[in-house]
Amino acid sequence: MRGAAGMPALSTPAVSRRDAFRNVAETLALAGIGGIALGVTGFPAGYLSGAILAVATAALLGRPMAVPRLLQIAIFVLIGISLGAVVTPETLHGMASYPLSIAVLLAAMAVVSIAGTAYLQIVHGWDRVAAYLGAAPGGMSQVLILAADLGADLRPIAIVQSLRVVIVAVGLPTGLAAVGMGGQATRPHIPLTLASFDELAILVVLSSAAAYAALRIRFPGGLLFGAMFMSAMLHGTGLIHVGTPWWAANTAMVALGGVIGARFTNTPLRMLLRFAAAGLGSFIVALVIAAIFAAGLIALVPLRIPEVMIAFAPGSVDAMMLLALALHLDPVYVGAHHVLRIFLVSLMMPLVARRVARKS
Repeated sequence: MRGAAGMPALSTPAVSRRDAFRNVAETLALAGIGGIALGVTGFPAGYLSGAILAVATAALLGRPMAVPRLLQIAIFVLIGISLGAVVTPETLHGMASYPLSIAVLLAAMAVVSIAGTAYLQIVHGWDRVAAYLGAAPGGMSQVLILAADLGADLRPIAIVQSLRVVIVAVGLPTGLAAVGMGGQATRPHIPLTLASFDELAILVVLSSAAAYAALRIRFPGGLLFGAMFMSAMLHGTGLIHVGTPWWAANTAMVALGGVIGARFTNTPLRMLLRFAAAGLGSFIVALVIAAIFAAGLIALVPLRIPEVMIAFAPGSVDAMMLLALALHLDPVYVGAHHVLRIFLVSLMMPLVARRVARKS
């Protein structure tokens, strides 16, 4: 069974259809209020951050926050189309620097996993399996499914992983803005006209088909990346010029914020506080290690600091890619790194976790 954010539900009581509709309406309303409150102020990624904070707060106060699966699918496809729409032929020319950058990323994620596991074991007394899964740099759905298979305690792992997503999605734009590297996206505005509706229809249909195909072959983040790759190909080759309207991209940010915030539904505040130190500490460990590797890479290759920070950030794929869109960063560079990060986590984590479980 899966919860509001596509992750295994830890405790999901049965509700009537009317109550379910009311819960979804309340979630989206709070997400809209929070997102608009920060978005209109010019806060970097404010529509996403504000929605996360509003919905997560309500969930922790006991409100039943939920976003239906079909709406999540539409959100991921729309985000993918929006990301691909900012690709131009020029952005593809920078791919020559990717191999070194990706190699540094993979080394950083390996060290993050080892150091995070040691931190949770030594400082917070977690057992080896739970510590490894709690420190895994991404792939929260896979982490929780594997934790259930291995009989690990889901609550602390889910809380630590969810806290990391929220801290990265809210804190990283704030930090970039504080040092003068943030700012709202400056994507060119391409108004929709009657003549462009044909292009828009082709873009949506082909991107949706690519998203479905990627989902069917179980590509990590398939809905988002399938749509993004198709949209990027169409825009990068100049076949399509129309993009998603600004209001559609902002709506997707608000809705995704609701999805992320809803992860805290059925989580008692007391339990959250009990594991908050473990979540914050493991995040700091991951952040310091990722920053060291990123700084070394920037010293070798002339890359934009915000792009490297988002590409190396150990957050969820959907939130990181949406931050790239909101902060007007190169989605091809950021996307390539997160695809490979999730591939590595998805391939290696089950093997390592089961070996750790046998030793334990």
